[in-house]
Amino acid sequence: MEHDSQPEAYCVHVWIREIHPMLWRRFLVRSDSTLADLHVLLQIGFDWTDFHLHRFRIRKKDYAVPRLSGLGSHDAREIKLADLHFRINERFLYEYDFGDLWQHQVRIEKRLEIETSRFYPVCLGGQWAGPPEDCGGPQTFLERRAAAPWRVRELLDELLEDIKAGDTAALDYRLEELQPWQEWLMLHRFDRRRVNRRLRQYAEGAAEWMNSTGGRH
Repeated sequence: MEHDSQPEAYCVHVWIREIHPMLWRRFLVRSDSTLADLHVLLQIGFDWTDFHLHRFRIRKKDYAVPRLSGLGSHDAREIKLADLHFRINERFLYEYDFGDLWQHQVRIEKRLEIETSRFYPVCLGGQWAGPPEDCGGPQTFLERRAAAPWRVRELLDELLEDIKAGDTAALDYRLEELQPWQEWLMLHRFDRRRVNRRLRQYAEGAAEWMNSTGGRH
């Protein structure tokens, strides 16, 4: 393959640091895609909402899609993946939400020929749903994920007591308390089909991909 003249496909493995078991995704992405395209790919793949600032940290340089309130970085829209001449097994960081600081480790696994019959970009696999937005970062996420089943059990016990007591006002309150925990009980699910549907919408220029952030599970 002539790496510098013909587009290739990169097989990319991405995981979020400090989360165990590993929360990961694997993608195929064209080498003539920009870093801005890769940013959208990762937002879709991990079900982020692109509400916060981000940056790529590659060989001690920062790249990002420019924003008025953003940090000084190279323009990710102007850099194609092929321009960076990645080596096999080379790694770099994608950081999202500098408050919670989600650090995605990106590794180039393979360089492959483009298959004309295949759609790009595509998600090949993954494990676990992405963390809920604004949940406090990796450590807080792990603590809350572990606590979720026990907290739901407590709320259900309290709900049963309210039912026995016929306290309808308390029932409404208890159901409101339960609702936010539903997402935390479903974190074992990863919907690859939904990710690929949104990736295709983005690649085809359809605005629907931006309206698909709700209904994770």
